[in-house]
Amino acid sequence: MNAKDSSAPLAMTPAQAAREWQRLADAIRHHDALYYQQDAPEISDAEYDVLRRRLEALEKHFPELQAPDSPTQKVGAAPLEKFAKVKHSVPMLSLNNAMSEEEVREWDERVRTFFKPPLEDVDYVCELKIDGVSFSARYEDGVLVLGVTRGDGESGEVITENLKTIPRFPHRLRGYGWPRVLEVRGEIFMKRQDFVELNLQRIKNEEPAFANPRNAAAGSLRQLDSEITRQRKLSYFAYGWGEVSDDVDIGNYHLGFLAKLQNWGFDLVPHGVELAVAVNLEGALAYYLEQQSKRDAGDIQYDIDGMVYKVDRLDWQERLGTVGRAPRWAIAHKFPAEQAVTIVEGIDIQVGRTGTLTPVARLKPITVGGVVVSNATLHNEDEIARKDVRVGDTVVVQRAGDVIPQIVSADAAKRPKQAQPYRFPDHCPVCGSLAVREEGEVARRCTGGLQCKAQLVERLKHFVARGAMDIEGLGEKQIEAFWQDGLIQNVADIFDLPDKADEIASREGWGKKSVENLLAAIEKSRDAPLHKFIFALGIRHIGDITAKLLARHYGSFAAWLAAMRQLPEGGAAAEELDRIDGIGPKVVAALADFFREPHNQDVIQLLAAKLRIADAPAVSVDSSVSGKTVVFTGSLAKMSRAEAKARAESLGAKVAGSVSANTDFVIAGEDAGSKLKKARELGVKILSEEEWLEMIATDK
Repeated sequence: MNAKDSSAPLAMTPAQAAREWQRLADAIRHHDALYYQQDAPEISDAEYDVLRRRLEALEKHFPELQAPDSPTQKVGAAPLEKFAKVKHSVPMLSLNNAMSEEEVREWDERVRTFFKPPLEDVDYVCELKIDGVSFSARYEDGVLVLGVTRGDGESGEVITENLKTIPRFPHRLRGYGWPRVLEVRGEIFMKRQDFVELNLQRIKNEEPAFANPRNAAAGSLRQLDSEITRQRKLSYFAYGWGEVSDDVDIGNYHLGFLAKLQNWGFDLVPHGVELAVAVNLEGALAYYLEQQSKRDAGDIQYDIDGMVYKVDRLDWQERLGTVGRAPRWAIAHKFPAEQAVTIVEGIDIQVGRTGTLTPVARLKPITVGGVVVSNATLHNEDEIARKDVRVGDTVVVQRAGDVIPQIVSADAAKRPKQAQPYRFPDHCPVCGSLAVREEGEVARRCTGGLQCKAQLVERLKHFVARGAMDIEGLGEKQIEAFWQDGLIQNVADIFDLPDKADEIASREGWGKKSVENLLAAIEKSRDAPLHKFIFALGIRHIGDITAKLLARHYGSFAAWLAAMRQLPEGGAAAEELDRIDGIGPKVVAALADFFREPHNQDVIQLLAAKLRIADAPAVSVDSSVSGKTVVFTGSLAKMSRAEAKARAESLGAKVAGSVSANTDFVIAGEDAGSKLKKARELGVKILSEEEWLEMIATDK
């Protein structure tokens, strides 16, 4: 699969698409955790982009797959447990990517046509896309009080003292006119020469070398001892802001705020303020080509993998808002990948939490764009067959700013005579169970289920993880050890561990205090919010956002469980679930499949007896339409459909795609059709666009 393939028309049935969606979603979540939490990615940026763009293409072609828990709607991964955590006052978003000029032009058109009437031209601020680690720095009364990593976009790791060790990073704001509270966002990175010197020193000290500057920066920043961070020669650039308590005189322009940041003592991402004025699309594309030439010539002293374009006018940014994990008003235009040639030394099979068998090519280590790489994910057996990759092959690999390259092609002319076509295993390498490939699926899956260690252990890890039951002290190593020694065989066994405290205390590495902390964490987790409990079960297609939708709709554990037990029979329970905005057929089917298995219901009953599952809280947004379900139909005159939906959701309303008896308002524009007719039949209140805008005019 290549980037072009990822967005091609998709000739598959809805069932095949749902299975492909799950494979891609599982892979992306796995790689997000490796990249954001462990600083140990297994695939390159280019290869990751192929996965994400394939997922986006699926969701575009099959809209019912676009559930709120999709990786396309999320940012990063949960913070690491060894650092204190803090919630961002303003979420730290990610960026959508454009891989070509054509895609940038399509984005520009979407920006202009978002408004009504469409804009003729838009000015953009252009910045180099630094390959580093995102941060947020909070200043109160001009003094740095808190530094945080991006984490999962909602909360991050506290790195205040480490941030202070970075040269030129302001501990106190310069000048005047800064607000009482100011959050500055930016990127921490390591210059190439500093990276080379660090690795030479590590090799001299017989320590493992870092794979690339980004990993070196991340590893240096995530040190509990800030003196180690101080020695690592990190650098930074600022590019934006989060919470700002007071109005700042910036003339309604992004560039104006960047100029203020520069005056207050921050280094900015080039080109930014150096442009003096923002440029239109043609100017942005010309600047992209200029910086690409500089990168290719080695004239830039740090790693960049593209350009970032941002709408300059702040009122337009606010109206454009966000979609999923990214702002509509910004995009990253990626540079072409750098390439090199190496040898495939082997092909290994990894088994994921859902039983998917994923082939990974082991490469003869090669330097690509200044970075040593040694592995590449081959996705599935079709990908291996399509490229005819064999052990011993000479292959072209490409890197787009990360550790592991994508295999572009194999050179058959240089193939060893003994090289044989790769034969994909038909049995799981972990448990030996049959590995089957269902009709229409690209993935082969182990049938071992809960008896397969690769799956069961991963399900246990998911259950205790942050965002799920959040049991500190039960990390990956502890879960694996407890399972291996028989202390836990299913998720309910975790809550029986207090009865085995003496046995745990006798184990190597466990002392009295650590056992006490574990038991306290288990006891604390017994008070479980409903959405976390649902998410922790690890049901296919049920991510944290979908779990919150379910919890919010049903309100209590008893109501949710009663409805779920009726799902396998279809009927009213399935219809009610399908009407929830953000819940599609694949989620309904996944829940029905899960509750069709008596074993799963037995485990839930065991858990319910050991937990105190709290009801879902009421919606907290204070507006006239908070908690209401609205449907837009027909052509709107004052705003585009996208802007209308974004505005309604920001006020706490639920925007549905179809009208039912549970719909509170239907907003009817010109040429409204079947939805308006159904609203009249059901007696749903119908509003004109003007009436809707008047209703929400005073809401914030």
